[in-house]
Amino acid sequence: METLQGILERIVFENPETGYTIGRLSSRDHPGELITVIGNLASANAGESMLLKGWWVNNPKYGRQFQIDGYETVLPATVVGLRKYLGSGLIKGIGPVMAARIVNKFGMDTIDVIEKTPLKLRRVPGIGRKRVEMIERAWEEQREVKNVMLFLQSHNVSTTHAAKIYKTYENESIPIVRENPYRLADDIYGIGFKTADTIAQKLGVDKESPHRVNAGMKYILSQKADDGHVFLYRPELISACETILELPADALENGIIELTTKEEIIVEDLDTGTESQQAIYLAPFYYAEVGVANVFSRLMRNAGGQHQPEFLERSIAQLETQMEMRFAAHQREAIKTALTARVMILTGGPGTGKTTTTLGMIRLFEQLEKRILLAAPTGRAAKRLSETTGREAKTIHRLLEFSPQKMGFKRNQENPLEADVVIVDEMSMVDLVLMNSLMKAVPRQAALIMVGDVDQLPSVGAGNILRDLIDSEQIEVVELTEIFRQAQQSMIVTNAHRINHGKFPQITGPSDRNFFFIEESEPETVAARISELVQTRLPKHYGYHSMDDIQVLCPMKRGIVGCDNLNKQLQETLNANSTEYVRGGRGFRVGDKVMQVRNNYDYDVFNGDIGRITKVNRIEKSVTITFPEKVVDYDVADLNELVLAYATTVHKAQGSEYPAVVMPLLTQHYMMLQRNLLYTAITRAKELVVIVGTKEALGIAIRNNKVVQRNSHLAGRLQKALAKKPKPSEKMPSSADGDYLFPELNHYVNRALK
Repeated sequence: METLQGILERIVFENPETGYTIGRLSSRDHPGELITVIGNLASANAGESMLLKGWWVNNPKYGRQFQIDGYETVLPATVVGLRKYLGSGLIKGIGPVMAARIVNKFGMDTIDVIEKTPLKLRRVPGIGRKRVEMIERAWEEQREVKNVMLFLQSHNVSTTHAAKIYKTYENESIPIVRENPYRLADDIYGIGFKTADTIAQKLGVDKESPHRVNAGMKYILSQKADDGHVFLYRPELISACETILELPADALENGIIELTTKEEIIVEDLDTGTESQQAIYLAPFYYAEVGVANVFSRLMRNAGGQHQPEFLERSIAQLETQMEMRFAAHQREAIKTALTARVMILTGGPGTGKTTTTLGMIRLFEQLEKRILLAAPTGRAAKRLSETTGREAKTIHRLLEFSPQKMGFKRNQENPLEADVVIVDEMSMVDLVLMNSLMKAVPRQAALIMVGDVDQLPSVGAGNILRDLIDSEQIEVVELTEIFRQAQQSMIVTNAHRINHGKFPQITGPSDRNFFFIEESEPETVAARISELVQTRLPKHYGYHSMDDIQVLCPMKRGIVGCDNLNKQLQETLNANSTEYVRGGRGFRVGDKVMQVRNNYDYDVFNGDIGRITKVNRIEKSVTITFPEKVVDYDVADLNELVLAYATTVHKAQGSEYPAVVMPLLTQHYMMLQRNLLYTAITRAKELVVIVGTKEALGIAIRNNKVVQRNSHLAGRLQKALAKKPKPSEKMPSSADGDYLFPELNHYVNRALK
């Protein structure tokens, strides 16, 4: 083991997941030479003075390198070193120019001034009271973050998470991690049970510790919620926990008792039709399911619009004159239902006239002077709804007015939406928790109209709301089935319907068609062909912009033609000239196309939002992302909420629409080759679809119509609640007086409403 002291001049490469870094170090012991150092540097900054421990290695390609086994930072011994150190981006608010001014003023006393008498910094030109406070906070923070990073590094934790841990717990970070490392899985995005368990085992936590058992159970339930399940049956949960925790069933039963006592999980006996089984819910999902069923029941027990048949026929005839068109029979039925039912669902595939029908509803409601609100789950879907109707449409989150201060929505049962009609598009995307928040805010006397394509993939989050509501057979449903003549001219529309009916799509035709199938069988060739299509062929022939107009949609993340690998390949193809690397950003570069993968209410960006990296501010340690409707400055600690988005999964594309879609389809995707996935991918394209792959894979996907069942009991709750219709004289249940449709569950419903 040898030691090497010097200044880290620059960082060539950093893997934020592992902390592995390649850097260049200048050392007085090796004058005139920049030494390549490799190893874990725990988020070191260029300009820092370091004492490295390790050994020399000879790389056949890159020559002599110093392999790092451990390191510590040391304060610079020269004025020049101090300037580099402070100007390296180490301290938020100090860049190279300001660092030079400070060091010129205080010389080698600079560090003492910052640590002990920071008010003296006001003697430096350009530094006021606020900047002094910022520098003081940043100095303390970077020191604490470094301690946290070194502590976590010793327990094999990714350096990516250290800043987030400090941001959450501040100076209590290390004591909290030592006391109960499983809190990390609950409190911090990106740290799951397995990471927390690794730390805990290194800290000597007993395998049968209640902390471990409880965290493991919640982890299993959360993982299954990510797969769409609202609950797990008791045997499923016990079996999964036995595998993950490697503990006997009796220890797990104690965990269920403790979590139930704390009301972190809810256990309920469900009648599945053949037998009664115990379902185990994470509490928020239970409250949400009960809450959604309760509010739907309340809405549907109120009378709908009282309009005579003659009035409806006359109104629709006038509407047809105004819109210069004729509605099909099912469209007329849908418009009549909208005006007479308290709650309804409008469903149908592409080209069946859902948008035109919705517009007809809106116009009639406007003529009746009704207050109408339009919403969709994502920004892209809301924008498209606004464009097609000519009216303002918002995301559900913005409609409900999320308040970061309250950590909740301003619109709820106590402060409902100001509307007579609420229309929600792309309902297949809405998950249970979001639906619960929306239902709380729907006014008692309002009409709720839900529009969506039930044959698309279900929501990314837990639940299967649109399917459950239809399956309950308690809600008015109008399905549009007729494909209009204009839509029939589009091969995208006709092939989508062919696939949805289990038929092979038409893949040949005139050169000006909008659906193409390119047959390739080797994954490497498919990946190369996709790069060629995105970079040159489609822009050249159709005038598409490679990043703004073309979206690659993949069945899976992994593999040569998975979105992870294609993103790296397309980044090199489309953004090769960008040399500015974003530290801590999973290999991001300025100019990259990125996607937000979780709801972040502080930034007002949501799961699925796509933007471009436009700027890196190394002084403020922030990265600017330009989204279609806003510009957001991300703290570098939050970059793990972003992924490259040149290619994305079909699931993440739900609710979005792109001018052109390119899709790889090979038998390597076998686990994900499903009819509804293929159907969803094709219907994301507005103008052009190109599939690159094999006919065998295409056939497998079309034949596989086995929709994965999700554990949900919403349909059953609605059937139970609405089985007994009240007499007109009976008092209607009200959330105001606490008279719920589930009297035995009042306690949980009240918790749900809160």
